[in-house]
Amino acid sequence: MARVVVDVMLKPEILDPQGQAIARKLPQLGFEGVVAVRQGKRFEVELEGEADEAALERVREIAGTLLANPVIENFEVRVL
Repeated sequence: MARVVVDVMLKPEILDPQGQAIARKLPQLGFEGVVAVRQGKRFEVELEGEADEAALERVREIAGTLLANPVIENFEVRVL
């Protein structure tokens, strides 16, 4: 059994209001020096068998179809 991680992030040109809210709050909580925050999503996918290239391609297809909105989000697939 293999575990694959899909990290989904908003594209850099897309406004991230949640990340901006966090970045604004950090100095009030005593955390200085943070310039920006971007929020995203993480999915862990367990696969039967090995995480070979065919399995990773299948997970990329899943990510592009269901886990991420390719219009506004990028995703990265990696073996955990």
